[in-house]
Amino acid sequence: MPNIRPSSDLRNNYNEISAFCHQYGEPVYITKNGTGDLAVLSIEAYERLAGRFELYALLEKGLEDIKAGRTIPAEEVFAELERDLENGTL
Repeated sequence: MPNIRPSSDLRNNYNEISAFCHQYGEPVYITKNGTGDLAVLSIEAYERLAGRFELYALLEKGLEDIKAGRTIPAEEVFAELERDLENGTL
């Protein structure tokens, strides 16, 4: 169940809201005049969320490359990596 709090709690009960966010890794939804206004997250939860979006974007780009035929056989990639390792350029 979402944790929904009025904006006054952000000012008056900051430590409690912070502890909840860190303990449960969940956002606290802040309302203003009874309407949703903010979602407060711990830095750790925010970084996980942002990292997930970045991963999804990279996966989407990879899928687009596959559909467009912009691929290289794995054998070629590994052979190039081995050459770079041997030459000290990697």
